[in-house]
Amino acid sequence: MTETAVRPHHAHWPRRLPRELVVPETSLWFNLEVAATRFPDKAAYIYCGKVLTFAELKRQAERLAGWLQSVGVERGDRVALFMQNCPQFVIAFYAAMRANAVVVPVNPMNRADEFAHYITDPDTSVAVCAADLAGIVMSANAEVPKGQRLKQVLVTRYADALPATIPEDLAPSAAMLQWLLADPPLPEGCTRWAEALGADLAPGPHLAQADDLAMLPYTSGTTAMPKGCMHTHRTLMHNAVGSQWGWGSAESVGLAVVPMFHITGMLYGVLSPVAGGATMVLMPRWDRELAGRFISRYRVTHWTCIPTMIIDLFGSPNYKRFDLSSLIYLSGGGAAMPQAVAERLQQEFGLTFAEGYGLTETAAPSHANPPERAKLQCLGMPIFGVDSRVVDPLTLEEMPVGEVGEIVTHGPMVFTGYWKHPEATAQAFFELEGKRFFRTGDLGRMDEEGYFFITDRLKRMINASGYKVWPSEVELLLFKCPLVQEACIIAAKDAYRGETVKAVVVLRAEARGSATEQDIIDWSREHMAAYKVPQKVQFVESLPKSGSGKVMWRLLQDEEAKAAAG
Repeated sequence: MTETAVRPHHAHWPRRLPRELVVPETSLWFNLEVAATRFPDKAAYIYCGKVLTFAELKRQAERLAGWLQSVGVERGDRVALFMQNCPQFVIAFYAAMRANAVVVPVNPMNRADEFAHYITDPDTSVAVCAADLAGIVMSANAEVPKGQRLKQVLVTRYADALPATIPEDLAPSAAMLQWLLADPPLPEGCTRWAEALGADLAPGPHLAQADDLAMLPYTSGTTAMPKGCMHTHRTLMHNAVGSQWGWGSAESVGLAVVPMFHITGMLYGVLSPVAGGATMVLMPRWDRELAGRFISRYRVTHWTCIPTMIIDLFGSPNYKRFDLSSLIYLSGGGAAMPQAVAERLQQEFGLTFAEGYGLTETAAPSHANPPERAKLQCLGMPIFGVDSRVVDPLTLEEMPVGEVGEIVTHGPMVFTGYWKHPEATAQAFFELEGKRFFRTGDLGRMDEEGYFFITDRLKRMINASGYKVWPSEVELLLFKCPLVQEACIIAAKDAYRGETVKAVVVLRAEARGSATEQDIIDWSREHMAAYKVPQKVQFVESLPKSGSGKVMWRLLQDEEAKAAAG
């Protein structure tokens, strides 16, 4: 192990932690083998009261891996996971790892128009989805060219993982329970989960190595359509075994509420708990009352979330009845934690919210606040083995302490490149002092103690409660709307979400005078994920354009900012 060069934050590095990690030279599947051997009867996941042990998780993953291989999944083939948080998500993930395949996690809020991209771009072989999403998968599959279609669609019901009787204090709301228990008719051509596991097929040899591709999470970056971030077993393994940052251990009990398709939910809900043998209490969707009761009942010690969840929990009329005394580590990102909320956490519960920072390209955290020395509204310091700098976005020369520039990162968890996008990959990296640094596209500064603070985004991105919305993708979808001639997407301030999506729209001639802002919103809800749907719509006669004909989105963004400032 080579020690990294001394950087300013090392003077404040927690003495309990090593500067770098010794990372296993194995596949992610091996983490489950180890956990199931060490802790066979220990709860890996608890789902509304039902326990899935590590041994049973391994057994079901192996059987599903055998089925995947029986339908033609070979080493390196892509398997899409399209569902909300549930035990089946974790089982399917490790089944793909056991089958030497590559996981493509897909946001379950996507519609058919969007899902087709996750079939054709990664050349996906099999999709594993929830029953309520099977229609979307099959509709998307029917629209892609025959030679690129899925080989199989495997469908599971959320109810299959629920206990026969849910204890009263663990029961979700009536609306959530109705959704969990739903059993919609399956489209023709699907295979049921129980059928695949019931075949009891043994997989072939496990062949995946540390540098093999393991996962293709998608992020839009600066292109119109989402791009796959190539993560190997090695890049994912680094953060998976780094739980000691927040005092993680096999005794830890976590609350898995961040969606598992998202890189943060994937790390803290799927990868890290299995690597460390921790127990996770699974939440299918966010529900503040359920979260409070789960933390109280299971004595949750670790909770990674986004600040809006804490704000919502404090909004519950029952929050003072919740017993949060078991929590020892509360962390998250996606948006800055408001100072008033952080102070309430400290005063009422003695808890420090340790903010962190990372991207899909960095397998979640590249920076984090040490819990014993956290700074508010701060990204934290570079974590194990990470070297981050602030550079001039044009010259790429390092900026002085306190000066704003682009945050760039070198570290063992950085992805290897964008799938099928060599030019975008080349543009995303540069060399500094002999190291390959990734350009995050985020503008920030570093203080004299080596802590990083974000100030703006170089890339054109909207951050709505931690969900990244890429305007160019939403614009492309809006162009399909029969009412829209042109559209430009910008960020608008939102008291709850931080930022929300605003569409500046030029209507088609035949729609002018009859179409309403609500018509645009309603159409969007049918054709895109809910977090991408414009919450505000403004009709204009034309969009401002440059001499080359490009829409001057920054001008519209600046006008929106001025209007918000009053």
